[in-house]
Formats: sequence, structure tokens, C-alpha cells
Amino acid sequence: MSDRYAVIGNPIAHSKSPQIHLAFAEATAQDIAYERLLAPADGFAAVVDAFRAQGARGLNITAPFKLDAYAYATDLTEQARWAGAVNAMKFDGDRVLADNFDGVGLVRDVVHNLGCPIKGRRVLVLGAGGATRGLLLPFLQERPAGLWIANRSVERAVELAQRAASRADSDTSVQACDYAALSGAGAFDIVFNATSASQSAQALPVPSTVYAPGCLAYDLVYGKGLTPFLGAARVAGAGQVVDGVGMLVEQAAEAFCWWRGVRPDTRAVIRDLTVPLTS
Repeated sequence: MSDRYAVIGNPIAHSKSPQIHLAFAEATAQDIAYERLLAPADGFAAVVDAFRAQGARGLNITAPFKLDAYAYATDLTEQARWAGAVNAMKFDGDRVLADNFDGVGLVRDVVHNLGCPIKGRRVLVLGAGGATRGLLLPFLQERPAGLWIANRSVERAVELAQRAASRADSDTSVQACDYAALSGAGAFDIVFNATSASQSAQALPVPSTVYAPGCLAYDLVYGKGLTPFLGAARVAGAGQVVDGVGMLVEQAAEAFCWWRGVRPDTRAVIRDLTVPLTS
């Protein structure tokens, strides 16, 4: 019988995880079954309990259950604890091991796939929500020269920046501000949009001066084409505008390797899922 895995969320029908993981399994000769699990908003634990009772081996977690998964786990990695959220679990008897691969996946896409080093660069992250919190530790491990967090509510940005500063290398400056203050912040080598604005095609009040000539602009949202954020970055002179499909696939590859002990090649899957960045 094939080893069983799934992705759980609400909604979940749109998830590309089955396509991604089954492609990985075929490429690496792993015998797995992978499905989507729809859980009611208050039913995460019950659905996971039932899935485990059927002999399941692991689970990916997507919105809105990353905090529920954090609470459900018995063993949390440092990254999961630091992020305060979980996006992958594996089951070992009564133990539920949990990790968060979002930040690792993003860094791998940027550094390895896109050939854009983070070390020594000025990095701007837009947004101070849960997505940003999951990215900060992997970013800091790359030792950027500066890491800025900008948010509509400066209080949330300050809170995250203070937390990040406690783990930053002495060569890394960590700053926080609201969007208006970015007009005096100078230009950045890499700009990440970690807000949900692109989900609803909303523009962000970010000055064009944040984009250094030839910089990388990266939207964590994927499959939306040329979002307002990416369009504005392109007009401002960004050298690369990229959506989050590489992050999606790379975090999945991290989970797959954690589960199966073999790292899949991600290039073909990223290529197959990439949507042209046109308006």
C-alpha cells in the first residue's frame, strides 16, 4: 500500500500540492498517495486525528490552519517555534513532528534558482503578518547587510524587527517603519511583498525609490500574473520581477525530503506551474 500524505486547508480545492508531490514521487521513484483534506474552521484536530488513524505518514498545512497545527504538534523544530506556525508535519506513533519550511523554501528559490544572493544586500519586506514572521529566521541566516520591515501599522513592524534584531548577526542592521517612511529609506537590492494585497489585486503605497536599479522584486503570491506590486516594480526599474511559484515548490521539496529522505529536482515542476507575468 502506498504511503499516505495530504494537504489540509479551507478552501483546499485550488491547492497545487498534490500535483507537486506526485511529480516529486514519480521523479524519485517513491510510492506515495497524496490528497487534499478539507477541514471545517473548527475541525482541524478531528480531521487530522482521522487521517492519522488511517495510517497516514505526513501532512502539509495551508491557510487557515498553520496556528492549529502549531498547537496540535508534540515536537516543534526551532524554525517552527520561531515562526509560531507550522506548514508540515510527519507522524511517528504518538509523536507529531512539525516544521515550517516557508522561509527556507523562499531563500532557496531566491539564492539558488534566481541566482540572487541575500548576503550583504539591503532587503525590504513589505508586511508584518504571519508570512513575514515565518521568513525572518532564514533571511537572517543569510546575513543581509540590512533588513527592513515595513507595514501599515508600524507597531507590528517594530515588534517583528525587535524580535529579528535579537537573532541578527552583528553585520546586519534591522529596521522597522510604516510605508510612508520608506520615502527616506533609500533603495533596496531585494524587495519582498509578504502582504495579501496581490490576492485582491490591490496596490501598495510604496514609493518607487525603494527599488534599486536592477533589483529583485518578489511577490509571495503566485499564479496571479503581473500583480500591481510587480507591475510597479517593473516600471520603477527592477531587473527581475518574480511571483511565489518557486517558493511554493521549494518549500514542498523541503517537506518531501524531510518525509522521504530524498531531495527532488524542482526545476521541471516550477517550469510547469509558472504563469507568465503579463497584465
